[in-house]
Amino acid sequence: MNNTYHYNPQIDTIEEGDVLTKDAVNLSLIVWNDEINTFDWVINTLIEICGHEREQAEQCAMLIHTKGKYAVKNGSYESLKPQQDAINDRLINATIE
Repeated sequence: MNNTYHYNPQIDTIEEGDVLTKDAVNLSLIVWNDEINTFDWVINTLIEICGHEREQAEQCAMLIHTKGKYAVKNGSYESLKPQQDAINDRLINATIE
């Protein structure tokens, strides 16, 4: 008998303190605001790394600036991790939540 549990975002909820695993598919790539990177650098990064259109990247950059962080992309850990690494390589803080 296989007792492996897989998270299903349609029927399961995540409670505070729950640990997200690589199996979770409803994760967000969060980009954090800072006082170092320019709007143009963030916008170009979102276009090149996340495949955003310019208008979408501009809107995300404004939300990052005004809210302090913003989920720029959703997906599985496997799809978001390379993008997170590439954004971090550009010295922009990004996390997966």
